[in-house]
Amino acid sequence: MRFERTDRRRAQKGEKMTRFIGIVSGKGGVGKTTVTVNLGSVLAQKFGKDVVIVDCNITTSHLGLFIGMYYCPVTLNSVIKGEAHIKDAMYEHASGVKVIPASLTLEDLKGVDVSKMKRAIKKLFGEVDIVILDAAPGLGREASATLESADEILFVATPYVPSISDIIKTKLIVDDIGSKVLGLVLNMVTNDRHELKKEEVEGLVGMPVVATIPYEKKILKSLSNKVPVTMMYPDSKVAKEFEKLALFVLGEEVEEGGFWKKIKRFFTLGSSE
Repeated sequence: MRFERTDRRRAQKGEKMTRFIGIVSGKGGVGKTTVTVNLGSVLAQKFGKDVVIVDCNITTSHLGLFIGMYYCPVTLNSVIKGEAHIKDAMYEHASGVKVIPASLTLEDLKGVDVSKMKRAIKKLFGEVDIVILDAAPGLGREASATLESADEILFVATPYVPSISDIIKTKLIVDDIGSKVLGLVLNMVTNDRHELKKEEVEGLVGMPVVATIPYEKKILKSLSNKVPVTMMYPDSKVAKEFEKLALFVLGEEVEEGGFWKKIKRFFTLGSSE
């Protein structure tokens, strides 16, 4: 909690109140990185937010591959090892989103202490509007480090029991840490009769489904072209769902940063009269 207190003090000095949102799943293969890339791209390109997406999956990094960043001389690995400042590992994508990739080489895993991830990532506080952390799947050390680095959590799952059961386990850890749970993104939805329905999922996980992303071949084509689907097919149904997700995220921001700020200001003015 030491970082949270520091964040509040810095915000009071007029710096940006940066949000740290972890994109988390209980298992791999549910489209977590796809959600990270497209949510970040929409927030930056369509809504003008200063957004950084970070590949926190150090051992099996993928985020850079999704957007054509095959070789980056400075990565999150470099930052964690103390070889560079985190801003030196930041690269801007054509969509406007900034990317901090993890290294793709095995050699760069040497000397990486993931317990230092939080300290490295929190150096972005006051620099940008939103930091989106693409977590490693599961409940290992890298995933845990991401959970501890994020103040808000957005879960990603597919509409099947194994995926949902892993979310339930992960949520118990998130609740113990005390991070704010934004909700669940239900991904790769085909509306097949064998899938769990939205209401069933919400009942099982105890949180709202805040977005339903359909399974579309356009996503596969966008991955093949190393371009976010929200850029390649901006008018597609799947792109519109990512826009809705972005609006939800910004709605959380407006509610807490706008409404409550006005209420606080009202009482502050009242007490000074």
